[in-house]
Amino acid sequence: MRYAAHLLVVLLLGAACGNGAVPPDTADAAADVASAFACPPGTVATMANLVPLPVASTPDGGQFCLPASAAIEVNPPTPELLAIGQYLAAQLRPATGFALEVRGTATPQPGNIHLAKAQGKWALGEEGYGLTIAADGVTLTAAQPAGLMRGIQTLRQLLPATIEAGTPQPGPWPLATGTIHDQPRFAWRGLMLDVARHFFAVADVKRLIDAAAYYKINRLHLHLTDDQGWRLVITSWPQLSALGGSTEVGGATGPLFYSQAEFADLVAYAAARYITVVPEIDMPGHSNAALASYAALNCDNTATALYTGTEVGFSSLCIDATPTTKFVGDVLGEVSKLTPGAWLHIGDDEAKSTSAADYASFVQALQPMVAATGKKLIGWADIGHATLTSGAISQHWNPYDPTSVQLAVQQHAQALLSPANRAYLDMKYDADTPLGQVWAGLVDEQQAYAWNPATEVPGVGEADIVGVEAALWTETIVTLADIEVMTFPRLAGLAEVGWSPVASNDWAGYRLRIAAHGPRLSAMGVGFYKSARIPWE
Repeated sequence: MRYAAHLLVVLLLGAACGNGAVPPDTADAAADVASAFACPPGTVATMANLVPLPVASTPDGGQFCLPASAAIEVNPPTPELLAIGQYLAAQLRPATGFALEVRGTATPQPGNIHLAKAQGKWALGEEGYGLTIAADGVTLTAAQPAGLMRGIQTLRQLLPATIEAGTPQPGPWPLATGTIHDQPRFAWRGLMLDVARHFFAVADVKRLIDAAAYYKINRLHLHLTDDQGWRLVITSWPQLSALGGSTEVGGATGPLFYSQAEFADLVAYAAARYITVVPEIDMPGHSNAALASYAALNCDNTATALYTGTEVGFSSLCIDATPTTKFVGDVLGEVSKLTPGAWLHIGDDEAKSTSAADYASFVQALQPMVAATGKKLIGWADIGHATLTSGAISQHWNPYDPTSVQLAVQQHAQALLSPANRAYLDMKYDADTPLGQVWAGLVDEQQAYAWNPATEVPGVGEADIVGVEAALWTETIVTLADIEVMTFPRLAGLAEVGWSPVASNDWAGYRLRIAAHGPRLSAMGVGFYKSARIPWE
């Protein structure tokens, strides 16, 4: 803490004078530092409303007001850390109107925000961070750049809600002084967006990425293919997008797909916020868009009709056909080159039109193909019914059938938990919710928040779980506004389930903290569901 260090120097100087007294000129200097960044009388600042809740926060009762002269200091000034500094500046400039110069320096100066990469051993891991707010400035420290990005989201939440506005606001810009030490419970805290049932443009997905980053989400799982549409250009199989990407639920016509350049842009945009894009190509079921695009993928060599309904389980690739093997290899190869992340999601759920034997052989054949791309395999929990190789991840979704993920874990797969009655954002909040479905029940904010992943599935404990992921299927979701109102505030609660210690999961306290985020989401222009269960500010 910079101010504490200053006082230590003052005390040592006093001791050197023989009686412990502080020299008058030094005491005056300390008072000057303390008052230079003081907030106006009556200014309120708090650490009480953070989401996700940090591991440890210790306010000391003081305040620091960000001055118009503030700079953002970066140490060391590598291109990656300077880019993080520029990201922070871009978040703070519109509302404050401050210049917020970003510069490299090893020595923090009063009044500034100092971002530093920790040297040597650091106990908080890849995404952990330490935040110190003193009377004369802010220091954010992390072992890895991702930790700095997570700490920046905390810093934003410590400022008044109007900091998120896109136009100049009157201020002031107080921060409660004290310390925060923080790190995530689970390595994977994800959000799945289905762009296959209804397609969403790059700009809409970027808006969702920004809002998700605010709550320390670190994975964006894109469901790119399904019966209703194929949403990514595959150069070796161009009809997949040209025909298969021409429609969606309800029958709207395209083009409704991402070029490879657009997809790469999305991946880079997410990566700049330390969110990894996980692409999903759903196989062998949920494949009608592909079957309509290429007759050879059908066992009768006849292309199917395009599909714009919402039923599931009626489609299947022809498992034994030579074209299918080439198709799968080509698609996985191209998709893997577009995504620097470590994972490829291959779907494999609800394959009701594939025999059990064909399904098992298909999953087994997929695994070395995924490995050949250098990626790790993720599938929906159904993959547990096949023989799995080491390193697979099974994504649990059906709360009424835990067997699939249990079988996968018994084969030493890791579990990613997305139980529909907790984490499916397409479920209605309540009976009055105009959008969404009810097959997994109503999922209100408390249902999405008040659960422990380590006790959700018998036989699947903490050590088996890689993390949690919210999922938004889009049968009834058509616009960005629909996405936002179904995603928020439930995503914030699920993010806290994945980040914060289990002992801090307290609905009574959380509902008050998330209530303070109403003005923040509004200032960001993010729509959210204003249910009566939350006492919105």
